[in-house]
Amino acid sequence: MAFLEDGNHTAVTEFILLGLTDDPVIKVILFTIILCIYLVTLTGNLSTILLIRVSSQLHHPMYFFLSHLASVDIGISSSVTPNMLVHFLLERNTISYLGCAIQLGSAAFFGSTESFLLAAMAYDRFMAICNPLLYPTKMSTQVCIQLLVGSYVGGFLNASSFTLSFFTFLFCGPNRVNHFFCDFTPLVELSCSDNSVLLILDSFSAGSIIVITVFVIAISYTYILITILKMHSTEGRHKAFSTCTSHLTAVTVFYGTVTFIYVMPKSSYSTDQNKVLSVFYMVAIPMLNPLIYSLRNNEIKTALKRQLNKTTFS
Repeated sequence: MAFLEDGNHTAVTEFILLGLTDDPVIKVILFTIILCIYLVTLTGNLSTILLIRVSSQLHHPMYFFLSHLASVDIGISSSVTPNMLVHFLLERNTISYLGCAIQLGSAAFFGSTESFLLAAMAYDRFMAICNPLLYPTKMSTQVCIQLLVGSYVGGFLNASSFTLSFFTFLFCGPNRVNHFFCDFTPLVELSCSDNSVLLILDSFSAGSIIVITVFVIAISYTYILITILKMHSTEGRHKAFSTCTSHLTAVTVFYGTVTFIYVMPKSSYSTDQNKVLSVFYMVAIPMLNPLIYSLRNNEIKTALKRQLNKTTFS
């Protein structure tokens, strides 16, 4: 039952997700594509975590953060993809009120945590390239754990803000969410209560995370670029660039997509375009990150070859 009478209002007990398309043929095609992407995401990120754990040459801060980035990518994708795959096979795509809250909170938690982790990884590269003599001290195990805990706490606080806002929304009847998951904006459009204060607080929370993390990344790479340009050795420059290219690629893809979804004026693109970008953000990026790091990082490629040789000759 989708509605319950609550005083003078009709309380919504479930939502209908309109999804990406109503065409049954396209649904089958999308199901196959997204299932393959999800399997690659799980395989790639789990392999990255396992490789970092078993390879002693990868036991330093950069890969410590990368292993947690892989875990967060699994979380981002898993917060929406399994539910979306099931809905491709059903005629009526519904999600419970509590399930919608959990999905919204999970997406906010893992998305904001990834922002903090990318900023922590940029700071790590800054310390490694600009202050190599102080690097063992400035990026000690204790510091890495503090940065990691801070990333997860920041993600939890942002997710709590959005989840609490959801529970304060009053849904008077319309329950058709024009999206493939419980995203914040389409839920706000369904609410019949005055949410202006909550919207300001949530926008401030999400906006602060983007501004702070982008600022840290921009400052870190500004100093990195200055340091690299001052290097006299071509080999040194190449080595410094090679340790940054994979992270810079991941940052560009992540923040480029986030900017279009959450920062650009909604009038500049359609709801369908927003859905496509959201699929890329929630489904494709978690698959791309392990590929970016494995294809553009020599240390990971070397560690992978060593582990494969050990497995082959053991």
